[in-house]
Amino acid sequence: MGRVPRPRRRIPVGAFATMTDTTPRTDPHLGGVHAVDAMARAVGVARAARLTARPNPWVGAVVFDAAGTVVAEGATEPAGGRHAEVVALEAAGERARGGTLAVTLEPCSHHGRTPPCTGAVIAAGIARVLIGVEDPDPRVSGEGIRQLREAGIEVTTDVASDMVSDQLAPYLHQRRTGRPLVLAKMAATLDGRTAAPDGTSNWITGEEARREVHLMRAESDAVLVGAGTVRTDDPQLTVRSVEGPDPLRVVLGAAPAEARVRPCLEWSDSPESLLDHLGEQGHLQLLVEGGAETIAGLLDRDLVDRLIVYIAPSLHGGTSGRPLIGGSGATTIAGLRHGRFVDVRRVGEDLRVEFDPRTGPNGEEH
Repeated sequence: MGRVPRPRRRIPVGAFATMTDTTPRTDPHLGGVHAVDAMARAVGVARAARLTARPNPWVGAVVFDAAGTVVAEGATEPAGGRHAEVVALEAAGERARGGTLAVTLEPCSHHGRTPPCTGAVIAAGIARVLIGVEDPDPRVSGEGIRQLREAGIEVTTDVASDMVSDQLAPYLHQRRTGRPLVLAKMAATLDGRTAAPDGTSNWITGEEARREVHLMRAESDAVLVGAGTVRTDDPQLTVRSVEGPDPLRVVLGAAPAEARVRPCLEWSDSPESLLDHLGEQGHLQLLVEGGAETIAGLLDRDLVDRLIVYIAPSLHGGTSGRPLIGGSGATTIAGLRHGRFVDVRRVGEDLRVEFDPRTGPNGEEH
């Protein structure tokens, strides 16, 4: 068994993207269950670990017995705890022998806080393994797959890989680039204004959109704003509307002594060095919440991986309101920066638009 053919359709990358896949494959060892359906179940299991597994990846695993019946599942435990495969295999016990393991990420093959998962898979007597994506961590990077195959286990890779890559996008990006995935969040009226001329901006969007933003904060390791935003809005940047951990708060520049964002990391060096620093600390996702000049500067440096814009059903009118993105802007139509809409959907009374600024409409990289 080798790789499952990947569909041409691209899956949205983002905190709330819909996870679907159309890879045409049925595994006869799963009692007629579609292999992608098996992986989709593992993806669903992994969601429970999204806010607790970091800095480890939030992995899901499902064990099928030799007859193709689901007998156990597991998700990554908090740091220092068991990995998803071990949780599922220990729950399955002897029922795993001769069965199939569906796991979203390649099993680890090295000693870290826990022993290698490949040893647990082999010891459990698993006959075949379905893997969503290969782990780009240099300590793994295909070694887990090699060990399983050398032990006589049938391994199929790239099962629903777009679906899994979407769920694990921050982890995969950080392991490949050394930097966290950068999401820039904005909210605006239909005519693109983020605040009135007097600076007032609360609240442009509705409660449902604000709740999603708090979830994005909880899913992010760090949240970033410019010093101007701190002086103007005095944000807390904490998680409130949902259950989840508060991110590291970062200010580009200096925050006033009495600012509510404190304690925070104040950064006076380049944005590139900040991303390097956060990546070295193991942070997987950075959420940028403004302001317009900060986001414009990051876009100019090609440091934003996704723009997420919430558009309210309201109009500001005129030309004096504050724009969505600052900077000097394009002087001619030829100077427009093109990208690709990844996802558009309704959130309460607002629209959520996810935009990839690095990829053109036809998939070409800038």
